[in-house]
Amino acid sequence: MHAAAVSPAPRPLVILISGTGSNMQAIVRAAACGRWAERYGAAVAAVISNRPAAAGLAWASGQGIATAAVDHTSYPSREAFDAALAAAIDRHDPDGRGLVILAGFMRILTPGFVQRYEGRIVNIHPSLLPAFPGLHTHRRAIEAGCRFAGATVHRVTAELDHGPILEQAVVPILPSDTPETLAARVLTQEHIIYPRAIERLLRGA
Repeated sequence: MHAAAVSPAPRPLVILISGTGSNMQAIVRAAACGRWAERYGAAVAAVISNRPAAAGLAWASGQGIATAAVDHTSYPSREAFDAALAAAIDRHDPDGRGLVILAGFMRILTPGFVQRYEGRIVNIHPSLLPAFPGLHTHRRAIEAGCRFAGATVHRVTAELDHGPILEQAVVPILPSDTPETLAARVLTQEHIIYPRAIERLLRGA
């Protein structure tokens, strides 16, 4: 755990990651370029990972953003981990006015955790929901013979990958596509629509 001060922003954005956090990086850049702090009173207050070695933590720290690691392997149950994760989030959003942003966070959250942040927690999923919730979305889309794939930003509910849709982007599936090439093309769209969806929430659109 890395100690950090609570952000003074009235609308803190706490981003949860598990790896490199490329969507997190896109959001941080969009917040700076779009002057979210000036326009909406919103700032990325912290980046938290369930994996202490996640590369995204080092990147965020290099940008002057508070970071924390809550190692899921250190807890005996999902409920215990979620309680520790919630405590880490709340240190940066004590008034409960900000957003919890899942950006490649590879943990299934308990219903109690989701309820705690109801209406304030969002996720991005690499498929055109409601198609292909869960894992291996690109392989499944190719094997199903789909002509299009994409990404979806949605509110998080207790049912996995089934919350109300906020934004979607569509990309064609090419005859030569592999899961890896399709994933790379979808990811470029994720970096566009996730910051856009968050900004819409901040301005109340």
